[in-house]
Amino acid sequence: MFSITSEIKKVFSGDAWYGNHVMQTLNNVKPENAFTPFVANAHSIAEIALHLTSWTQEVTSRLLENPAGEPLLGDWPEPEGNTAVHWEKIIFNFKVANEELIRVCENIKPSDWEMPLSPEISISLGTAITKIELVNGLAQHHAYHSGQIALLSKF
Repeated sequence: MFSITSEIKKVFSGDAWYGNHVMQTLNNVKPENAFTPFVANAHSIAEIALHLTSWTQEVTSRLLENPAGEPLLGDWPEPEGNTAVHWEKIIFNFKVANEELIRVCENIKPSDWEMPLSPEISISLGTAITKIELVNGLAQHHAYHSGQIALLSKF
């Protein structure tokens, strides 16, 4: 039986069908490479990881029935520093955000997954979708940016 919770677990730290899960991709990044933008006008790996964390927290917030909006940390948060310790903190915060998301998902009743996020529909805020569509979108978002990180880490 299909479970959106199992899908987010796979993309985060499980057996993703496309290759390395996001945690493995992040753990393969050398800290000295995490903060360097390898392509002009592009985000660094650290910025992408912070973006992933930020949106994971926003999705969790929406699942908890908080109003939709831009993530509290912002869409593209800036790293606080560029050391190995800063990189470890970024990875840790991503891990914690996803573990919290999974915990929330595991507590959603099967009948509630098809419920709209909000009675107020706002296409720009992404509230015209169900809970299952929201989490599915985040899984796709994780996979997309994981691919970017994997490519950037080869530079």
